[in-house]
Amino acid sequence: MQEGLRGAVLTFLAVAAYGAFHSLLASPWAKRLARRAFGEAAGRGYRLAFNLLAIITLLPVLAVPALEPGPPLYSLRWPWAGLALAGQAAALLVLAIGLLQTDPWHFLGLRQLVQGEAGEPRLIVTGLYRWVRHPLYTAGLAFIWFTPWMSTSLLALNLALTAYIYIGSIFEEQRLTSEFGEAYLAYSRRTPRLIPRPARPR
Repeated sequence: MQEGLRGAVLTFLAVAAYGAFHSLLASPWAKRLARRAFGEAAGRGYRLAFNLLAIITLLPVLAVPALEPGPPLYSLRWPWAGLALAGQAAALLVLAIGLLQTDPWHFLGLRQLVQGEAGEPRLIVTGLYRWVRHPLYTAGLAFIWFTPWMSTSLLALNLALTAYIYIGSIFEEQRLTSEFGEAYLAYSRRTPRLIPRPARPR
């Protein structure tokens, strides 16, 4: 394998393995297994444990392109580098706003830890969700692609994460359709999945 491609291939494989593990943990099968093993405690702590494992297992994935960066592809200069960094800052702001709109305590799993899984799910269609169905995914994609510096391994990381986020959005759509039925289907017909556009009249 060429030295310049080694880091890119390893990075892509690392993201693929992470995505498979992450998807397995998010599957109904894994949740049922956890309930059989830990009972009610699994329902309370599964989301929090899932998020912690997702963060911990992401660290070695990010370490691969850091240790094997590969040849540089481009490096933006000012003012373009400043514009790219501003784009990343805006993406982080959108991510924070989106988390606040979706109940960050529930998203992190802390609310379930205290209250359990009780409570009716809520379909959010206002705020950022008026413009795009998955603003957190959109913000994440914007952040990784607004980087002012690119190498072969970082490009592989961005491409793999983009594919993972897009595939993840498909499974998320299926879950939300199952959960909210026609209400979500009507919402999806008027609101784009990942690329924002002006909101249509209701």
